[in-house]
Amino acid sequence: MAQQLKESDLLQISNLELLAKQVVEGFLTGLHKSPYHGFSVEFAEHRQYNSGESTRNIDWKLFARTDKLFVKRFEEETNLRCQIVIDTSSSMYYPEKGLNKIRFSAIAAASLIQLMKRQRDASGLSLFNETLWFHSPSKLGLTHQKLLYSKLEQALSEKIQNKSSNISQTLHHLAEGLHKRSLVIIFSDMFQSGNESIFDALQHLRYNKHEVILFDVHDKFNEHDFDFGHRPYIFKDSETGEELKLHPNAVKEQYLSAYQSHLEELKLKCLQYKIDYNEAIVENDFNQVLLPFIKKRS
Repeated sequence: MAQQLKESDLLQISNLELLAKQVVEGFLTGLHKSPYHGFSVEFAEHRQYNSGESTRNIDWKLFARTDKLFVKRFEEETNLRCQIVIDTSSSMYYPEKGLNKIRFSAIAAASLIQLMKRQRDASGLSLFNETLWFHSPSKLGLTHQKLLYSKLEQALSEKIQNKSSNISQTLHHLAEGLHKRSLVIIFSDMFQSGNESIFDALQHLRYNKHEVILFDVHDKFNEHDFDFGHRPYIFKDSETGEELKLHPNAVKEQYLSAYQSHLEELKLKCLQYKIDYNEAIVENDFNQVLLPFIKKRS
C-alpha cells in the first residue's frame, strides 16, 4: 500500500478537501500495486460480462489488462447512496494532543466523499451527539460536497464540551428517514451506555434494508492498550466532567477485561445482524477505512 501521510500533515492542513484528495490518491496508487487490485475503483465502474448478452459495451482495454470480460455500467447502474454518520460527542475529541478520534473520522469521511465523487456516487452526512445536529441526505453535485466538507471542518473547529452520545436515537431516526436503500457508514467510539438500545437501532437499519459499515474508532495507546506508564493520573470523563484520581496499573487488568468483553459483544451482534464491523485505530492509516468501503462497493 502507499505510504501513510505524516501525522504532522494530518494535524496542520486545515483544508479537508485537500487532505482527502491526498489520502485517496495515495490509496489508489497503493491499491494498484497490492494483492487487492481486484477491488480497484475501476472495477466498481464495470460489471462482469454475462454469456449471451451484446458485446457492444465490453471494455476491451480492461480485457487487455485483466484477461477478463467486463461491461461498462451506465451511470444509473453505478450510483450508490451513502450516508456517513459521525459521533461528535466529547469523548471523540480525545486525545487532546495529536491525532484525535474526531479528526481521524472527519478525514476518513472526507476521503470517502472524494472517493464516491470519482464513482458518481451520492454522499450524505449526519453529525450527532446528544441530538442529530446536522443532517444532509445523499446527493450528487459540487455544491453539496462543499457543504459536507464545511460541516466536517465545523465539527473540528468547535470542540464540543460535556456532550454525551445518543447513538441509538440517531440511528432509529435515520432508519426511518432514509427512504431509499442506502449504505450507512458509522464512525463512533461506541461508548454510549446501554448496548441493547444500540443493537436495536442497528437492527432497525438492517430491517429497513440498509447496508451498514461500522467503524469503531479508538486511540491505540490509551484506550485500546491502556498504556499510561507508572504514575498516578487524574482521569476526567470528557462527557460528564467527573474526575477520578488513581494509578493506571491498579485498574489496567479490570479495564482491559471490560473493554474486550465490550468489543466481543459488539462484534458478535454485528455478525448476527450482518453489519460490517471494523475497529479503526487512529494511529493506523486510512486504508483501514477505504478498503472495506471498496470491498463493500464492489
